[in-house]
Amino acid sequence: MGRALGTTDGELMERARVLGLDARLRTPPNPWVGCVIVSGGEIVGEGATRPPGGPHAEVEALVAAGARARGATAYLTLEPCAHHGRTPPCADALIDAGIRRVVTAIEDPDPAVAGAGHARLRAGGIEVVVGVEATGVAEDLAPYLHQRRTGRAFCLCKTAMSLDGRTAAADGSSQWITGPEARADGHRLRAESQAVVVGPLTARHDRPSLTARDLEPAPPRQPLRVLLDAAGHVEVAGPLFDPRLAPTLVVTTGASPVAAREAWATAGVDVVVVGSGPRGRGVDLVATLELLATERGVLQAMVEGGGRLHGALVAEGLVDRLVAYVAPVILGEQGLAVFGFDGPATLADAQRWQVTDCTRLGQDVRLTFDPMPTGDA
Repeated sequence: MGRALGTTDGELMERARVLGLDARLRTPPNPWVGCVIVSGGEIVGEGATRPPGGPHAEVEALVAAGARARGATAYLTLEPCAHHGRTPPCADALIDAGIRRVVTAIEDPDPAVAGAGHARLRAGGIEVVVGVEATGVAEDLAPYLHQRRTGRAFCLCKTAMSLDGRTAAADGSSQWITGPEARADGHRLRAESQAVVVGPLTARHDRPSLTARDLEPAPPRQPLRVLLDAAGHVEVAGPLFDPRLAPTLVVTTGASPVAAREAWATAGVDVVVVGSGPRGRGVDLVATLELLATERGVLQAMVEGGGRLHGALVAEGLVDRLVAYVAPVILGEQGLAVFGFDGPATLADAQRWQVTDCTRLGQDVRLTFDPMPTGDA
């Protein structure tokens, strides 16, 4: 390989970030990690995590580097594992290859790692530096880090809305509020998610397919389609129940009729029963995000509506990111609101969010919001 690049730790970690992000669609439930190996001022090996069961970024880079890995420095976006999973410990591979120095951005919060990888490297005589480009890498890996720390899938709420905060007209019609560029970007978000979630009203009215489409290259796999239907109102009909398009999971409660659950199962979808939400409304959203994380390997769950579901998630403080595509159209007071929930009585009690991105997409604007850190105003 022998390719020269910037010589600072930060510049080389930026290259590792690019490699990791390029692997994002293929690695879940594993993190998308990049690795760069440098010797004599040249990059002698690069790698990114392969699909589950395949080699991790460190091994990919070590194979590329070959004998030139001895005495070299390895740049990793995430702490290497020190345990046997589907693959042997990457920390041992770095030690055995003769790596002299390892620079990582952040520690892996997975309980199976959590500092053990760095400790193994130091015990093997390797110099370890942690924290280079930590903020950027933490943003890159936000869904993975959240899932490992909380045991819940990272909840990304996506909505397309009018200038006056409506997601549909008075008659319920909502298709094509936004233009083609915004819709294409929404499909990219689906491809980056391992699950796409909707409530019963959206499923019944829109009859969505919830697949990631018209992307180049095509995503290696479709996300799990998740229907939350506490009372069993959604009949088996439409693309959501076509297993040839993508797998579907229905999350319901004991209040749904047995006949509805049997019909869903007969259609070839999985059915899971959880408890009810607050005041007996809907499904238990915490339990749902937990089962998606622990039983389905979901790192990021993208919630596409409707307004009641978005509102319930906001009210319970479960939204980790909000993406709003705002179209230059006004639908009026009879349109359906983005968030359907009982809000605070005063402005002082309102939830506060911070804008993390603003991008124009054709005639529309994509706004990205994260919850305001605790203590900020």
